[in-house]
Amino acid sequence: MYILGISAYYHDSAAVLLRDGEIVAAAQEERFTRKKHDSSFPRHAVEYVLGEEGISLGQVTAVVFYDKPLLKFERLLETYHGYAPSGWRSFVTAIPAWVKEKLFLKSEIRRQLQEFCEEGEKLPPLRFTEHHLSHAASAFYASPYQDAAVLCLDGVGEWATTTLWRGEGNQLTLLRELDFPHSLGLLYSAFTAYCGFRVNSGEYKLMGLAPYGMAGSPRVQEYERKIREELVDIREDGSFLLNMRYFSYPTGLRMYDERRWKKLFGISPRPLGDEGLTQEYMDMALAIQNVTEEIVLRLARTARELTGCNYLCLAGGVALNCVANGKLLREGIFDGIWIQPASGDAGGALGAALAQWHLSEGKARVADGKSDLMRGAYLGPSFSDKEVERMLHRFGAKAEVIAEEDRLCEIVAEELRAGKIVGWFQGRMEFGPRALGNRSILGNPQDPEMQKRLNLKIKFREGFRPFAPAVLREKAGVYFDLDVASPYMLLTAPVAMNLRNPLPEGYGKLPMYERLYTQRSCLPAITHIDFSARVQTVDGQWNPRFQKLLQAFGRVSGKAVLVNTSFNVRGEPIVCTPKDAYLCFMRTEMDILVVGNALLRKENQPPLQDQRTVGELFRKD
Repeated sequence: MYILGISAYYHDSAAVLLRDGEIVAAAQEERFTRKKHDSSFPRHAVEYVLGEEGISLGQVTAVVFYDKPLLKFERLLETYHGYAPSGWRSFVTAIPAWVKEKLFLKSEIRRQLQEFCEEGEKLPPLRFTEHHLSHAASAFYASPYQDAAVLCLDGVGEWATTTLWRGEGNQLTLLRELDFPHSLGLLYSAFTAYCGFRVNSGEYKLMGLAPYGMAGSPRVQEYERKIREELVDIREDGSFLLNMRYFSYPTGLRMYDERRWKKLFGISPRPLGDEGLTQEYMDMALAIQNVTEEIVLRLARTARELTGCNYLCLAGGVALNCVANGKLLREGIFDGIWIQPASGDAGGALGAALAQWHLSEGKARVADGKSDLMRGAYLGPSFSDKEVERMLHRFGAKAEVIAEEDRLCEIVAEELRAGKIVGWFQGRMEFGPRALGNRSILGNPQDPEMQKRLNLKIKFREGFRPFAPAVLREKAGVYFDLDVASPYMLLTAPVAMNLRNPLPEGYGKLPMYERLYTQRSCLPAITHIDFSARVQTVDGQWNPRFQKLLQAFGRVSGKAVLVNTSFNVRGEPIVCTPKDAYLCFMRTEMDILVVGNALLRKENQPPLQDQRTVGELFRKD
């Protein structure tokens, strides 16, 4: 039995195909269209997942959409009615789009799906799940746990913004729900916008900025006090109410009421994209991060108390806050936590399909407590040697083909040790926002210049942003205060004490970039300003080649840790095809590209004939 799950029309469209409850393939539409956070119908993703199994849509038992548009429309109408007459400008902007498109999504989806049926085939039934049920199903049913508490935290679905579930066997039971407009995700997004980052894509920048705040300083303490006293009323059980006098997102075109925020915090909003990051914004980022962690911890304790479960599953956009996840792990509230690697809306496509399989079809579920269903998140397209060869011929690229895997890894490890930056393109593309060793840019974490080079010369992004380490699973405890697997790069852990360097006197008062470029450990490229690191642990089950590369690098460098960042540049999705990888390689200062068994050195490549920008080149064809 095949089930197709779809998310679309809001952000991060995706498609997932299940075969008898197992994930065959999953991919986000942005990877094919090269449009970041593409929200359009996932035509390319659907084509890919069906093609991976070699079937037409007529062979699918059901297509399941990840939320219920009519409930969303109900929320929109009730919200505008409740806030009337304010928000009229926003209302007249939003309603025509809803009336024209989103109220008739069922017929629109069916129209889009029709092209995937062969002649004479009928469309399978189209079903809809609620948004937070999709999140909960993606977390619990894909997890290793037979019984678990499930927390879903995001901006907003139809009405729900925070839900608590009990997962048992193949059942999910809703226990608690917090509804719009009271939203932890939207609270965090409001601070994201106020600090000058883009909502729905800049939240992780705010998280990366937070450690630059002066922990324990009077200003951070004052910001936290004002957030707790004026913006959000946090209850003992983790539930909360926002003071909506300070927020404009229910009916406005901005997240916050600028006049009230300026009066409350004493600073103006930072212009979007402005490079001037002063200490006030760093302290603000730390304050909201601390408040977010407090709410998450309180909710987790309530989940443990209400369910009695030993394990916790997390999904929703807030579940991508790896700093909060790391703190939750270290608190020891649960014996184990599992976070859906595609926690955002893309993962809703998976949850919709899994909910159909287990809840609607009534199919049993058995979990062994160790293995999840995500297959390392390597669920996207892969490319044959012939396809790589055609790409090389198209560009006149010069490559050395090294068929022997151990030798390839040894050569690349030596180049990494010497300070070369390597684009590493292997196997199936990852599903979710993280590159996990198949669409990655790799570097030597022991190189004190690596973090700066990667940010400014490769990724073309803000210099303050940290990079994550990939480490052999069995060696993780040697380098980090981490004793559990973290295969999806969703947990932050402290760098081991014996690897840290003493900080100079007055370090905390130094300017931002002087603090950043101080060598805090013997792994400076992956040690963040607060000695933390967002860790990916690697074993041989799902990515044996990446494991071999880490082993080889450990032999030549003495430390089995690599910088692992996504294979893309600022504003672009992670690369999908060998062509995407080659164009990104040639348009940045990467030194080496490895595509499958083909190793390319930058100095041997002919210049690109097409001189357009990176984004324009990606969207060529």
